[in-house]
Amino acid sequence: MADGLNLSRAEVHGVVSFYHYFRSTPAGNHTIQICRAESCQAMGSRGLEAHAKKVLNIDYQQTTADGDITLEPVYCLGNCACSPAIRIGDEVHGHVDIAKFEQLLSSLRTQVVEVK
Repeated sequence: MADGLNLSRAEVHGVVSFYHYFRSTPAGNHTIQICRAESCQAMGSRGLEAHAKKVLNIDYQQTTADGDITLEPVYCLGNCACSPAIRIGDEVHGHVDIAKFEQLLSSLRTQVVEVK
């Protein structure tokens, strides 16, 4: 990439590492974003975040070992009235507690099994 743009590798790396939508490794088949804005935090997103990391056995900006799910933080989904909120792919889900997260995760994994 650097050669094609006539830039140094350091310049390309600086841009890729600065913007969170650029990746140096492939994302999983599905991306789950957990809102970390104030409203969601006030309504329990920190506990949801801890649970998601534990269940998926990954941290933010990581992908599960099977390459299925990437977990990302996001700093507002515009769904503050329904906090805490998450986005899976293009769908935003509100009032997500641990039970609802587990239900969504189960549904997501079932979809993957059917496709494969």
